[in-house]
Amino acid sequence: MAADDYPIGISAEVGEAILTQLDQGWGTDALLAVLLPSRAGDERFRHWYMKMQRAIASPKAAQSFLRTMLEADVRTVLPLIHAPTLILHRRDVQLLPIEHGRYLAEHIPAAKLVEIPGADLPLVWEEPQLALDLIEEFLVGVRRTAEPNRVLATVLFTDIVDSTKHVGRLGDRRWRELLNTHDEVAKQLVEEFNGRLVQTTGDGILATFDGPGRGIGCAAALRDQLVGIGLHIRSRLHTGEVELRGDGIGGIAVHIAARVMAAAGSGEILTSRTVRDLIVGSDVTLEDRGIHPLKGVEGTWELFAVVER
Repeated sequence: MAADDYPIGISAEVGEAILTQLDQGWGTDALLAVLLPSRAGDERFRHWYMKMQRAIASPKAAQSFLRTMLEADVRTVLPLIHAPTLILHRRDVQLLPIEHGRYLAEHIPAAKLVEIPGADLPLVWEEPQLALDLIEEFLVGVRRTAEPNRVLATVLFTDIVDSTKHVGRLGDRRWRELLNTHDEVAKQLVEEFNGRLVQTTGDGILATFDGPGRGIGCAAALRDQLVGIGLHIRSRLHTGEVELRGDGIGGIAVHIAARVMAAAGSGEILTSRTVRDLIVGSDVTLEDRGIHPLKGVEGTWELFAVVER
């Protein structure tokens, strides 16, 4: 909070306004644009974030926690900190301006401040690898330079069509039951087609296969089985080199597979030109869907739809 010797703090009036807004907006997406602007336009993330807030605390508990944070003043103990200290602060955070991070760096002996780009308050959503690299460098003195482990794989993304409408129509409990069934069926089918289920994404899956034919077969089987419980999915595939990152995967091939989604309709299985070229001679028939730009990916891409199989 603001004080005579701390003019960069917020006024009591602003503090009360923030607490009121937190009480009224907790469990909704009202605060997302301020706290996590990088994800404010992601419908799936908004739904997850609202659910997460409701699960961890009530509005009153969250308000009480924030009030305690605002009322605490630890400035007098900052000069007593003698442990090596790293301060990471995003430059454009609205709720906690960069001046607060600079104050900490000036008053903690030998503290290191790194101002990183972005406007998200948490460090984990907007370019999290940058923060991890800075922490690693601070702890051990150097950043890892080893080449990432890369393998060739077919990447499959699926998601449920109109999932938000389903939630509104069915309610949280019934929707959760359907998602559990969806996840069980997906896990079983990915295993049957010798794939690896990398993760479930809330209303879909990310999986990899050692060949595009198996990926297409899994997508078709999953689509057909889920229709029986009233769920319609869309699927997209791309084959390329992926980076193995622990239990997850990364790299441009993953982004391409995800972006193909924008052109897919209910029940469709869309693939990139790369997949089409790799399955020449198989019993899979593809239909040309034209050339499309893929958001965030350079150039234009030829897309193909799997004909009913």
